[in-house]
Amino acid sequence: MNNGLQYFKEVYGQVPDWVQKMHDHDPSVLDHYTGIRGTIMQDGTLSRKEKDVLIASMNAARLYSRSMVYHTKGAIDFGSTVPELVEYFFVSYLYGGVPSLRTSLAAISYALELQGKEVSEPEKAPETLVDILNIILRWMKDEDTLFIEEMLDIVRLEDSKKLEEKILGDGNVSSKLKHLNMVGNYIAELRGKDAVPWIEKARDAGASEAELADIGYICILTAGIPSWFELSDSLK
Repeated sequence: MNNGLQYFKEVYGQVPDWVQKMHDHDPSVLDHYTGIRGTIMQDGTLSRKEKDVLIASMNAARLYSRSMVYHTKGAIDFGSTVPELVEYFFVSYLYGGVPSLRTSLAAISYALELQGKEVSEPEKAPETLVDILNIILRWMKDEDTLFIEEMLDIVRLEDSKKLEEKILGDGNVSSKLKHLNMVGNYIAELRGKDAVPWIEKARDAGASEAELADIGYICILTAGIPSWFELSDSLK
């Protein structure tokens, strides 16, 4: 088996159709793509686990469920817990609102299924943040749900500033990683200028230039080289 095909079979448990087609049309392209992906997704300043879950959350933010689900598997395989995963997806909510968090439900249910837990899908699509939080709480009955319960209490107070502070505060995931996630949300949609305030907030939360660069690298994998242009303008 071609090295590129073997790599993706190990990552996903099978060769995805898009990988097979890339190989069929030009194996050298797949080899080059596999090489850059393998380099970027190694443990670096950010860990492999963190990279996968960050990409999953960034794709929820931009409503791209296909890549979100692929990287959810990677996140779970490399040690992410479901409570951690959910907190990252709350960051996608800060970017894209209810549609982004609703998109993340597919990843959360998949993560639970990967751990052998049964998930009952809602009869109709949830329309509000409260609806979605209650679905997640029901699914996570055997998990640590304290962060979600506290967040739900804040939602009921209708205090958007306090809600943002809660989502971006330390929990199962550090505030630094959540701020890096917000940077990635903007960069993945080529909104470099809009990302600038979040880049500064990420630095204030303790993010290094190397960690910000890692965000740019993983954005390349999900949004292409132009995303690196957008981030590199703000690197020191």
